[in-house]
Amino acid sequence: MGLVTYGDITDGTAGVAAAQMLKRGQPLLCIQQFGQMNPLNKGETKVKKFKRYERLSPATTPLTEGVTPSGSSPTTTDYEATLQQFGDYLPLTDVIADTCSDPVLMQYSDMIGEQAAETVEVVAYGVIKAGTNMAYANGSARTDVNTTLTLTMQRKAVRALERQLGRRITKKLSSTPAFNTENVRPSFIGLAHVDLRSTIEGLAGYKPVEDYGSQPTYEGEIGSVGDVRYIVSTVFEAWADGGGAKGTMVSTSGTSADVYPVIYLAADAFGTVPLKGASALTPMVLNPGKISDSDKLGQRGHVGWKTYFACIRLNEAWLYRVECAAPEL
Repeated sequence: MGLVTYGDITDGTAGVAAAQMLKRGQPLLCIQQFGQMNPLNKGETKVKKFKRYERLSPATTPLTEGVTPSGSSPTTTDYEATLQQFGDYLPLTDVIADTCSDPVLMQYSDMIGEQAAETVEVVAYGVIKAGTNMAYANGSARTDVNTTLTLTMQRKAVRALERQLGRRITKKLSSTPAFNTENVRPSFIGLAHVDLRSTIEGLAGYKPVEDYGSQPTYEGEIGSVGDVRYIVSTVFEAWADGGGAKGTMVSTSGTSADVYPVIYLAADAFGTVPLKGASALTPMVLNPGKISDSDKLGQRGHVGWKTYFACIRLNEAWLYRVECAAPEL
């Protein structure tokens, strides 16, 4: 029996739609919980500038009585993120609107809302995944990788972040349009694909979120190991067949192991630029029945969206990527 969902309606020429909507699986949206959020108001330039003040060197020379020291000059590094526009739509015909018993407009609106959110999540993931600070679980190249994540690899990542003075994340972005934050237990963050859940849960010292008590948790969080709190999502995709001989690891083709990035984050490692407030996402709805030169019978309409978004890495040393494989279950 075939499954039918809106957006790909079978027997469309006869105006027959699914009698019951199927629940849609949607990845948890979590990356933007950890970036430096720098909203851009409508009417401003498309380019947003991030400025980082570099650390001052220790003042180790003793002061001389009555002599004013020469002082230090601040050093800054500027990063610019250019907003890009994203959007899509679903067509809505008069036949569907007139003959389908389900609230099509509401269902379409839910679908495009999910699509819009996942779009910016995937864009952000593509940016942070391209960081240059990384290591392989084994071997010296991605094509060698065919072993899974270990506690030693996590410790290596944490050491790399600490050596570069990466700060633990102490705040959680609230799920409101106001971009408010709330305090959380200080920690580094590990982003991993759901295929690595069993590996993470098997690491020595793993603590599930159920044992956290009353402290706030992140979207997609499954637990912590030492100083790292792990977030899993299907958005954090592997490089299919990117590794060495699969052995007992997950493989798309059955020959080479899929290579999964696990990304460790310190505070302010990357930044995102959404369009703030009511202009953050623009829904667009045209109901069928609007007569025009291009649609003389008013047969066509649509439900769509568009938004502006940008993501930028702010400090390569505060992201660390481990490339590993996921074991078959």
